[in-house]
Parts: sequence; structure tokens; C-alpha cells
Amino acid sequence: MSEPAATREPLGRRFTAHLTATGMANLGDGIVQTGVPLYALTLTRSPGQIALLTAAAWLPWLVCGLAAGVVVDRRDRKHTQVVGLAARAVLLGVAVWLVVSGQMTMPALTVVVLLYGVTDVFVDLAGSALVPDLVPRSRLEAANGRTLAAQQVMAAFVGGPVAGAMLALGAGWVFGVPAGLGVLALLIVATRIPGTYKHAATQKRSATTEVREGVAFLVRHPVLRPLLVAGSVLNMANTGYFAVFVLWMVGPGSRVGLEPAHYPLVVAGLAVGAVLGSLAAEPLSRRIPEVRLLLGCWILNSLLLLVPVLVPTVPAIAAAVFLLGFTNTNGNVISQSMRQRMVAPGMLGRVGGAGRTLAYGLMPVGALLGGLVAEQWGLPAVFVGATALCLVAIAYPVAVVRQRMVTELELPVVERVPAAV
Repeated sequence: MSEPAATREPLGRRFTAHLTATGMANLGDGIVQTGVPLYALTLTRSPGQIALLTAAAWLPWLVCGLAAGVVVDRRDRKHTQVVGLAARAVLLGVAVWLVVSGQMTMPALTVVVLLYGVTDVFVDLAGSALVPDLVPRSRLEAANGRTLAAQQVMAAFVGGPVAGAMLALGAGWVFGVPAGLGVLALLIVATRIPGTYKHAATQKRSATTEVREGVAFLVRHPVLRPLLVAGSVLNMANTGYFAVFVLWMVGPGSRVGLEPAHYPLVVAGLAVGAVLGSLAAEPLSRRIPEVRLLLGCWILNSLLLLVPVLVPTVPAIAAAVFLLGFTNTNGNVISQSMRQRMVAPGMLGRVGGAGRTLAYGLMPVGALLGGLVAEQWGLPAVFVGATALCLVAIAYPVAVVRQRMVTELELPVVERVPAAV
């Protein structure tokens, strides 16, 4: 009888404020992610320069992920979020000035995207590390699920259409509106989440030592290591897959033959499934052991990649895309909640930074590989190859990770009371 009672613990007002700020920040992300490439087409028609924007957006995770993790662990996580959001607002304000004054160029736009990505690394790592300080241990799946749902809704559903409207009003709005949303988000974090959230070490150590500690923890952990390796390979394979997916779906030379205007409707199913998957994680984890649920989601997700090749019809692909979003995000919620229970609060930033450096750093590699394979052997080779690579990667955690290991490695529950302002 104690388990149902525990699951009914409230998430609390501090988490509600965090969720609201996350939604606003991700609405800004959605506007930037959709609006900037469209604006870039007014500056250049070079595929290489357009592709460079995507590389610039992901590069900060590869370069700054480890260092950002140290900062998140050393500093007050709420303060880190506020500073990151403030820097983002200033950066976007400069971008507005460049656009309005007619001085924006592709090199300048690439630098803006690169620096925006740097702020995203710090804001995202600090926000995810802050969640265990805001909610009871028993509600981590619910909190992480709602956070991912808010990110998907605001970035994918709302951000894209808003970006189109902003471009119609003028390119400056594509940067100005996200700047204002960043200011609102930082005000909510600063004023509606009372207390300080710093997990200070008892002794001062070099940043290099702390980075090594985070990496070593991941390398030696019998649960997190196989999950990270498999998850990173899945990220790489899926990025390569979707980098060329539009060529299979859209245009007279494609296999499916969709009109360009209809393609976003199919892809929107990914976001719908992601939102539902994030909300379903908590109730599903009560009925199915977490490890079985996570690996089952990964296996189903990988097999669904074959649907466009085996059944190249719009209804079948739309259903597969919906289930891809559901299983992917459900697995993300479960894996993130497991990590938060097995990693000490003072190491969450470093461990998260080290993990995302690998997981996100392989994504540009996947995109390049997807393009190369498609050029040499065609699109079906990319889809089948991505599926095979995913299944091989999943075999590693399937062979070595067990639910009892997760239970044994969970840290004791420490309900933390934030320090007074």
C-alpha cells in the first residue's frame, strides 16, 4: 500500500516554476531552430554553408560538455541557469541589431548559432541536474516526463509555426522574440524557485580532476556504461537515418512522393508520440521493470526504422513515426530517471556532461555517414544499416544489465531542503 501513496506525492510549486521556465526557453529554441535556417536561405543558397549551421548547433556539446558539467557541479545550479539564459538574451539582442542594421552575414549567423549552442549546454545541464532537488525521489519519472513533454510541445508544436509568423513580420523577430522569452524564463527561475542549489565539494580540486572523476564514474559503472554506449550509437544511427529521410518521402523522385507541404504533417507525428511517451513513462514504469521497459522501447524503436522500406505508404509511415516518438522519449525518461537515482547529486553535472559529450558528439558523425552511404548505395541501405547498427548496439545492455543491478546501485533517498535565500 505504500507504493501507491508514494507516487501521489506532489511535484510542488518549485517544479511548476521550473517547468514553466523550461517551456518558455524551449519555445525560444523552437523559434530559433526553425527560423534561422529559413532566414539563412535569404543569405546563401550554398548547401555547405546551410549544413554548417547544423554542425555549429551541435558542436558545443562536443567541445563544452565536460567543462559545463564541472561548472554545474561546482556552482549553484539555479544561478547557472539564470546566467545562461541572460547570456542567451544578450546574444539574441545583438543578432537583432545585426539583422535590423543590415550587417548580418553567414559567418556572423554561424557564430550566433554556435554561441547559442554554448548557452544551451549550460542551461540544459543545469536544468536536468536541478530536477532531483525539486521533486521527491518517487516522482522523478513524472517530473522528467513532464519536462520532456513541455520541451516537445513548445519546441516542435508551437515554435515552428511561431517562427513562420515571425519571419513574415521580419527576420529580426526570429531573434527578438526568443530573447524576450529567455528573459521571462530567467525571471521565473530567479524569483519563483527559492533557495540555493549548490552541491559543493569538501575540498577544492582542479577542473581536470573533476572531469576525470565524472568520466571515470561512467566508464566504471556497470549500468550506466552499457546504456551510454548503446544510446550513443542509437543517436548516431538515427541522426544518419533522418538526415536523408526527407529524400525518401518528398518530391517526384522520392519513393513515397509526398508534396513538400504535407511532409511536416507526417513528421509532426514524431512530436505527438514523444509527448505521449513522456507522459506514459511513469505509469508504465510502475507495471514493467525499468530495464525491461527501456530496452523494449529501444528494440521496438529500431525495428520501426524498417517500416518506410517494407511498407512505403503514408499511413504506415505516419504510424511508425508516431511510435518512434513514443518509444524514443519513453526510453529517455526512464534512462534519465535511473541515472538521477544512481548518481550522487554533486556529480550529476559532470556525469551528465560526460555522457552527452559522447551521445550528442556522435550525432554530426551520423549525419555525415548517412549522406555518404546514401550517395554510394542508396537510401534503403541507410535505413537497413541504421536498423542493424541499432540492434547490434542494444545487444550490449541486453546481455549485461539487469533490474537487480539498478536496485542495488541506487543511492539512499536524501530529501534535500534548499538553503534560504
